[in-house]
Amino acid sequence: MTESVYKVIELIGTSNESWEKAAAKAVEQAAKSLRDLRVAEVVELDLQLDAKGKIEAYRAKLNVSFKFEGT
Repeated sequence: MTESVYKVIELIGTSNESWEKAAAKAVEQAAKSLRDLRVAEVVELDLQLDAKGKIEAYRAKLNVSFKFEGT
């Protein structure tokens, strides 16, 4: 097995529908600019509420790792 180094970044995805879609959106967006994504770990879930306490958005905080190809 070859030795590798991975970088971990924190992302927050949002959705009007669910936490699952919020997490998927964060990973989808990361995949547009990062290569070789490896693991996405959901570390926190929360809700954004309006002034009346109604849910406006579901938010998922993720740690996402990808293979580091720096010098």
